[in-house]
Amino acid sequence: MSQPWRILVVDDEPDLEPLVLQRMRRQIRSGKYQFEFAGNGLEALEKLRADDTIDLVLSDINMPQMDGLTLLSQLSSLDSDLRAVIISAYGDMGNIRTAMNRGAFDFVTKPVDFDDLQITIDRTVEHLRQWREATASRDKLVTLQNELDIATNVQQSILPTDFPMTARYEINANMVPARNVGGDFYDYVGVPTDRMFATVADVSDKGIPAALFMMSSRTALKGAAIGTGSPREALIEANRVLQADNPTLMFVTVIMAVFDPHNGEVTYSSAGHDPPVVVRVDGSAERLPAMGGIALGVAPEQVFQMNLKEHTFTLEPGETLLLYTDGVSEAMNMEHEEFGTARLLELFAGNPPKSADEAMTAVFDAVHGFAGEAPASDDITCLALHRSAS
Repeated sequence: MSQPWRILVVDDEPDLEPLVLQRMRRQIRSGKYQFEFAGNGLEALEKLRADDTIDLVLSDINMPQMDGLTLLSQLSSLDSDLRAVIISAYGDMGNIRTAMNRGAFDFVTKPVDFDDLQITIDRTVEHLRQWREATASRDKLVTLQNELDIATNVQQSILPTDFPMTARYEINANMVPARNVGGDFYDYVGVPTDRMFATVADVSDKGIPAALFMMSSRTALKGAAIGTGSPREALIEANRVLQADNPTLMFVTVIMAVFDPHNGEVTYSSAGHDPPVVVRVDGSAERLPAMGGIALGVAPEQVFQMNLKEHTFTLEPGETLLLYTDGVSEAMNMEHEEFGTARLLELFAGNPPKSADEAMTAVFDAVHGFAGEAPASDDITCLALHRSAS
């Protein structure tokens, strides 16, 4: 049996310790997790210096004696393998942004949703497991291919694999990189109003630099979505974060949509990305208006805002929204013909998808069938959001 992942919870709330132990009792009993507790940053540092087997620090931001942000700045000097998850007040983008800059891997918001906390911890320890495997294998790597294989696993570990499937809607998505690691990614995040943010993005260039920038972009976009509630405002906030520290001048195009499952309203905004497609109940499809915009990471805030718009429409019952990267529309076959938007719009003619998985799978099957043996020139990513017919 493998050793449990050891998690240090740092919070000055006395009620948190019994609550964590009660809500996480199954994971504790199964030997998956073992929890330690500290009341502030100073106490946490003492525990960490005395015990080098702690894997993850889950810390509140506001605490006496030493707060969570100060604690974050100290962690890298203790153990480069440590991962930190911050607990922040909902919408506190200033502290979230500071935490990201100081090395936080992820965050959860108060009041803590323990289901979301479980997913966040699982994703963090999986990333840490992959990182440790990569580090342990580093001395044995003799070719670049070995390094890229490990980078692929690290990258795939942060992409969501559990998708929402409710009575009102479903989401499903996939990303197939052109190389071992890619620059495309997708994500989704719920907000307290029951609305759901869905994002598809395409980082400039390919390979390891794009994958690293992808991870920063994904965290910035997730935090901005939770903190703002509007696609346009979220893209503005994410651009502010990425543009402030981008010496390599990499950029990422993004399409972000927020869906209200109560009435089907969808609002989306685009940072230089291909517009979404809606598949109607009869299988016909429509390409929605392009919002233009400038890619994240390169334009100053004022210029970025001037070029950013939003569009709102209603996704009717039984309809499907497709967000995708240009790896779909620009996929080439052996004759150097592009798959094109027209083929995407005709894909479901007379045969509308009945689920998000069916829609997403049909897109990938069509692109791969069209490309045949031609080598992929770009990552292929598609996210499908299907509104239930009843």
